[in-house]
Amino acid sequence: MRVSRPKTGILLSFICLFILGAMPVITNSRPADSNALEFALALSFWQLIFALPLFLYELHSGARRMVSAGSGKRPQLRTFVVGITTGIMFGLSTWFYVLSMEQAGAISASIAIQSYPLFAVLTEFILLRQRKSLQETAVTLVLVVALYYLGTQGSWQIMGMSGWFFVALSVPLLWSIAHVLIRQELMHSPVTPAQVTFFRVLISTIFLGMVLALTGSSFAILLDPVILPFAMVMGFFYYMELIVWFYAMQHIDVSLASAVTTPWPAVTMGLSVIFLGEHLKSYQIYAFCIVAACIYALLAMAIKGGTQNVESDL
Repeated sequence: MRVSRPKTGILLSFICLFILGAMPVITNSRPADSNALEFALALSFWQLIFALPLFLYELHSGARRMVSAGSGKRPQLRTFVVGITTGIMFGLSTWFYVLSMEQAGAISASIAIQSYPLFAVLTEFILLRQRKSLQETAVTLVLVVALYYLGTQGSWQIMGMSGWFFVALSVPLLWSIAHVLIRQELMHSPVTPAQVTFFRVLISTIFLGMVLALTGSSFAILLDPVILPFAMVMGFFYYMELIVWFYAMQHIDVSLASAVTTPWPAVTMGLSVIFLGEHLKSYQIYAFCIVAACIYALLAMAIKGGTQNVESDL
């Protein structure tokens, strides 16, 4: 039985906070003429390389398998389909992540991606028919208004809404759908963090490679000496964020880990000003503060609701 260490989980979540904050800066530091799809494939390829050693070590040491031996063919097939589907979603989200950081800007895109709880609420309602309280709905609406304010660059005019801002919003949308599907299928499956990470990255890399092939582009990007250092560093940071996050989940609840990592766009703001020369706008600061406050409020309500459910069970 695994021993839970809350302090370890919180420490790992803080590591995720700084990794998440640095990733947009690394992505936008690459040469300006590099293609977003090609870079997404290159960083995914290096993610796969970095994920392979730990996966092989667990395989050699007899770690738990993705699907238990006692599972029937139908559950195995369903798990396989979910794995392929969510892998494609993660591949798309990686591509859109790079594209939105490039076109919408590291600061605005980072804040937009923090809207994950909004899409999680929507996904759970549509797929799981989980209804939210009046207070949670009200906070969610405030979050929507804050995102609209950010998307219009503080003008409140719909004509000022950038299409690339919607690309940034598609990232947490894809994440939320994929995470709900994975949780429903695999929450009782004997799976390790290394296995989850490896198969997620493997399917994403294959999917992005197929998309790149359909566009007629060259795979030489994987060995391009100009892009290679940025792809390697980004692939390493992205892999570390995934594996550290999954290990944090072994010690603390997702809600607590999410609360710890909520301020990561603030890290991106500081690093973007220093390394990318971006100018911090007042509307970005206002939007970030409101979005962060809404996320903390939603997390607090979720924790309170979970505590009440436990008490009622007792």
